[in-house]
Formats: sequence, structure tokens, C-alpha cells
Amino acid sequence: MEPRLKKHYDENVRPRLQERLGFTNPHRIPRVEKVVVNVGAGEASRNQKLLDSIVEELGTITGQSPVITRARKSIAGFSLRDGMPVGASVTLRRQKMYEFLDRLVSVAMPRIRDFRGIPTRSFDGRGNYTLGVKEQLIFPEIEYDDVEQVHGMDITVVTSTDRDDEAFELLKEMGFPFRTEENPVVIGATAD
Repeated sequence: MEPRLKKHYDENVRPRLQERLGFTNPHRIPRVEKVVVNVGAGEASRNQKLLDSIVEELGTITGQSPVITRARKSIAGFSLRDGMPVGASVTLRRQKMYEFLDRLVSVAMPRIRDFRGIPTRSFDGRGNYTLGVKEQLIFPEIEYDDVEQVHGMDITVVTSTDRDDEAFELLKEMGFPFRTEENPVVIGATAD
């Protein structure tokens, strides 16, 4: 069965973006290529139980088995050696990506306390958007009583375009609740 957000993208978002951005080539229309969910936990090298709970929660949230990320070099000030575990990461593509984004926008974000929208300034200059979430409890799959420690996560949405204005239009059309009081991304600006 096709995910609800994928169907919305194909039937509504693509035609609107093609008209609004003036693309004659349908392959130029921006699309979401992948979503990367990353949890960093510096204490994971000293606390194996915490790392196990992060991996389990990330797998529950995304529906895919996470990869443990490891330190690339030793840093004496943090008591960190090369190869020690420092977090977990998941890369979502295709159907799981659309299902995760749909749950993020329609279920998880409204559960954030004092939510006023997501910032428009989190684009990286290459058409990708990164969102920081302060606690994993906004996802309904996580039981509060089973949480070892409250931690945040970074969610990066990678798009096919290299321009922030096109990526902003894509995510806005897909239902991302951007803040309105900020100055939005300037239409027509190019990536540096």
C-alpha cells in the first residue's frame, strides 16, 4: 500500500511545485530523497545500557534497525578513544521515509510543548533541512515508563534540489509547519 504522504506528493505537491517554480522538465521538480535520524550520546561509551535503550527506541520510532555510530578519533578531554560508541543513526528511504515524515508532521510535532512551528533558518545552503527534537517522548510509540533517559535527536531531510528556496517550497507543500513570524527563505536565492 502506498504511504499517504507519497500519494499526496504525487497528486498535489508535484503539480503545484511544477507550476509555482516554472519547471518544464518533470525531473527538476524537488523531491525528498532520504531522511536521516541521528541520536548522539557521549555517555554511551561508558553506559552500555543507555546505548541499548537508544538503539531500541530509535528502532521503534523509525521501524528500521539503527546503526551504532562510533568515534572517528581519540579525544583525551572527553575520555574518548577511536572506535568507541557515541550514538546511533538510521537512514530512511522510499516507503519508510514517507511514513516517518507523515507521523512526524501529523502526530509527533503537535505533541511538542509550546509548539509554534519549526524554524525556517535550518536549511544548510544545499537544499537539506535539519530539525532538532529535544525529547523522544513526542513520538507516541515511546512509553514514558520504559524510557532510560530523555534524549534528543537530529532529523535531516535530504532533498533532490541544491537550492534552499525550492526545498522550502517542497517541505511547506508537504505539510511542514514552519513558523510565520520569521523571515522565510528568500525565493530566487541560490546556494553559496
